[in-house]
Amino acid sequence: MTESAQSYFPSIPPNAPKATISYCRSVQEAPISALMGVVVDARIPERHPVTPRCRVRKMVGSTNRWRLPESLGSDLLGSSQAIKAVHMSYNNSLVNIITAESPVLNMNLDISRPYMFRQTDDRPITEPDRKYSQQRLSVDSFTVPATAPSVKLRNTPSPLAPIRKFVPTNARPATPKDIFLYHSKKSHSLLGPGFVGPLSKYDVVLKCLSMDWELHRPFLQKADVLASLVKDAEDPKFHKYYRTPASETLDTYIKKNQFYSNDYKEISNRLSMVEDPQEEEVKGVDHPAHVSEKRVNSVSIIKLDCHDPLLTKTAMAVALGNLYHDELEVELEEVANVLAAASVLGFKALQNTCGKMMLENISHRTVCKYHLAASKYQQEQVVLACERWLELNLIPQMSCQIQLRDVPMDLLQKILKSNRLFTFNEYSIYRLLSYWLFLQLNPHIQLMPSHSTVLSYYNSLPKNCALVEKDEGQIYAPLFSAVRLTGITDTNHIQDMQMMNILPQSQLIDLLSQHYHALQNGGDTCTSNLGLFVNLAKRQGFIMDSFEPHYHSEVLSLHGFHFELKAVRSSAGHVAFYMQRLKPGDPILSFRQCERHTFSMRPDREVRYCITVQQCNKGDNAVLTTGIVSQKFGLGDKTSRSECLKMEKLDCPVYVTFAVMFPSS
Repeated sequence: MTESAQSYFPSIPPNAPKATISYCRSVQEAPISALMGVVVDARIPERHPVTPRCRVRKMVGSTNRWRLPESLGSDLLGSSQAIKAVHMSYNNSLVNIITAESPVLNMNLDISRPYMFRQTDDRPITEPDRKYSQQRLSVDSFTVPATAPSVKLRNTPSPLAPIRKFVPTNARPATPKDIFLYHSKKSHSLLGPGFVGPLSKYDVVLKCLSMDWELHRPFLQKADVLASLVKDAEDPKFHKYYRTPASETLDTYIKKNQFYSNDYKEISNRLSMVEDPQEEEVKGVDHPAHVSEKRVNSVSIIKLDCHDPLLTKTAMAVALGNLYHDELEVELEEVANVLAAASVLGFKALQNTCGKMMLENISHRTVCKYHLAASKYQQEQVVLACERWLELNLIPQMSCQIQLRDVPMDLLQKILKSNRLFTFNEYSIYRLLSYWLFLQLNPHIQLMPSHSTVLSYYNSLPKNCALVEKDEGQIYAPLFSAVRLTGITDTNHIQDMQMMNILPQSQLIDLLSQHYHALQNGGDTCTSNLGLFVNLAKRQGFIMDSFEPHYHSEVLSLHGFHFELKAVRSSAGHVAFYMQRLKPGDPILSFRQCERHTFSMRPDREVRYCITVQQCNKGDNAVLTTGIVSQKFGLGDKTSRSECLKMEKLDCPVYVTFAVMFPSS
């Protein structure tokens, strides 16, 4: 039995149930149908069915949305709500309603087991230790990328996720001052603010971000900028302080309120604060100034001007609070902002800590923010790690996430032109750019649009010229120049490109003429388009998330020649990657490919190819490649296989890319 006969055929994933689509569609189309009024045939629109097995979620209060498709007529209140629903963009409540999960609206792939809700970051597993037996393990979910022809099977249960801390909804949010006091009071030094006595008095006041930060001089030596400011500061002097916390709260409210005049604000500030502590000695014992102990004798005042969107008061509170203890503490959600604060203060130890945390937590949610902060504050290792992550995950992950709109244009262009970029095929890059451009032109969108929505939007634009030829679209032309159009050979993909009208029609006609010329000349491209391999080679790739099964197989078709792209794991443990030319009647080819696709009967064909295997682990990329190899592929067993690329130690996931080009023969 030949290897081609042993090839693996992935099973077709089941289709989504109709209820999953119909309910979401009815919620979106109900207000539009109601505002249209009576139709020509006077037929009453059908509501979404309500059955005991399919309960429609009731929406009231802040989540109310008009969901009755019948004509409103003279219902003014209903018309107002329907108009509001049509003009309102997707908010969090509507997103939760449309994407609500139930056993009826979702696929239950294993009918022998009860339905289990999916496990996500916002819904962690809270059950105790759960024991699984190998006999009960089954396929939990199917993950099929939009352009990946393979199916990923998950045969092991997801690990137990940590339970998040419960925060009451009516709890008072922590202010920057509370966060600073939380960190600074952890110090066990006698000079720390936790010590009750004369030594606990602060002696430095930092004026930054419209706040007064009460600091202690010995701890400021950890930050170079603060140490320099304190060294150059004026002599200490008596500092005004509030009589009581209530006086501070009242005076702050009066300052921020525009109802009060400037004169009244000055009077309130003068009566609420004491300039010299000696004034208290001549006052009576029952004076309000003696309610609390005097907190300061004399202080040095320093100022630090900061104008950076990344620098927040909360981040500054965390950075200043970490001056008081050796074990640095930074929340993962604030690490980019804390890096900005640490860089402004010159706190190098905190900068290094933030850099290490960012390296270990790069994902589609954080990569753009981390790259921006690291680029601005000279964290070169983090910048390089973010770019390496994008080179591998821009197509597989970012293309289907709303965070795609946060990728800056210059970074996107740099990643697309990288030789290490991973892609399933060339059309995946074009579709990514069309989605990114759609999100730039529609910044109010809060959900990742479907392909039909993007296609309809571009098709609705004026057809007088292409989008990149217009004044507002010329800046995006360099991005689309990074797409290797000669690698897009599917007629359906070319038809979608024609409907979008992003690229000039003349460019698409030239693309079709090149394909026709290549088919008529045995795969040879036009002589005018001969160029570098990195600009003309057609790329096709796949991701190996696990090594079960022990092999992976795909078909690459180009101008009548068909190649099988294979990854095979041997009994010794190493994995071999290679490509092999297929015969017209090879069983790996589908019936449609054998019946409709063109086959070249040339006995041999010179091919230039490159096989690249990449792995990424916390910013460290491992790349193994064959380089550009030129070889003649025949139909025999000895001449049909390419050079074999072997790897011994593989850490999932593995990104495999095959690049193929036909030179003139």
